[in-house]
Amino acid sequence: MHTTLPIRDTQLEVVQLVLPAHANVRGTLYGGRMMDWITTAATMAAMRLARGSVVLGAMDELDFLGPVYVGDMVTLRAQVEYVGRSSLEVGVDVHAENPRKADRRLTTSGHLAMVAVDDSGRPRPVGTSITPSDRTERQLHEAAKTRRVERATRLADRASQAAQVEEGTAGFTHALEISRLVFPDDAVLGTLMFAGNLMMHLDEAASILALRFCRCPVVTASIDALAFYAPIRVGEIVTYKAGLNHVGRSSMEVGVKVLAEHPLTGVRRHTCTAFLTMVHVDATGPQPVPSYRPATEVERRRWEEAERRRERRMLRHARRADGRQGSAS
Repeated sequence: MHTTLPIRDTQLEVVQLVLPAHANVRGTLYGGRMMDWITTAATMAAMRLARGSVVLGAMDELDFLGPVYVGDMVTLRAQVEYVGRSSLEVGVDVHAENPRKADRRLTTSGHLAMVAVDDSGRPRPVGTSITPSDRTERQLHEAAKTRRVERATRLADRASQAAQVEEGTAGFTHALEISRLVFPDDAVLGTLMFAGNLMMHLDEAASILALRFCRCPVVTASIDALAFYAPIRVGEIVTYKAGLNHVGRSSMEVGVKVLAEHPLTGVRRHTCTAFLTMVHVDATGPQPVPSYRPATEVERRRWEEAERRRERRMLRHARRADGRQGSAS
């Protein structure tokens, strides 16, 4: 039976206490853990509406607006804002709060595209649609619909992207490869790897490479929009190929290409590629990192591509700052 719901009826709230086990060496929340929590909240909101398994199909960019400390309480509010045949657009807002103070602050917000799947991992109908109940919900619904259309254009060549397994860390002066076996506890339901675990491994690979380059404490500042071209299953080998793409005054962009490999046949698939911005910070704020210039043809090409992404990030940050100033005036 097909049902319809307003956006408010899909809201789900998750509260996490930041423990020492969740922190990086600076005592602030590890960026990969935050991405895991965001993915988990979006997954639960989508599962509850779709009444079954869902997987992450894509995630828009995430910018971390400030540090979250050990002892803080983190509240993640997820809601389904649009539903297609088998896809669900989920928005997640994240606030952090020191329980000793009244300092509740927005930490980040993101949008994720989830896909309802059956027991074999194939897309299935959601069976529920969203009907906005007021003007605010209509705006959220239209914005989510627009993101879905734009994302569909980017993912039109998903099959060809999945086949691009060759280029990795070749031609990089600063590179890193990490391989892991996918165990049953890496999955949520069935045999598909949970994307939250993948996010933590992505961030780990990027952090290690950035640390080795600058030999100074780093934190994750942002992750650009990413899409999944192929699933990863329990028992497969996942390889994270990280390369240093760009270096600014205090920031570094690290690209991480993720390959899934069937251990018996050796067949590999390109699962996703992520671009993470790492920043050297201390107690007073961002600090300089060593200078670096691309030396190989691959490095020069990736540097130019990273420059364009950096410009888009700066524009995004400027729009956000303008929005905050407008709301305060």
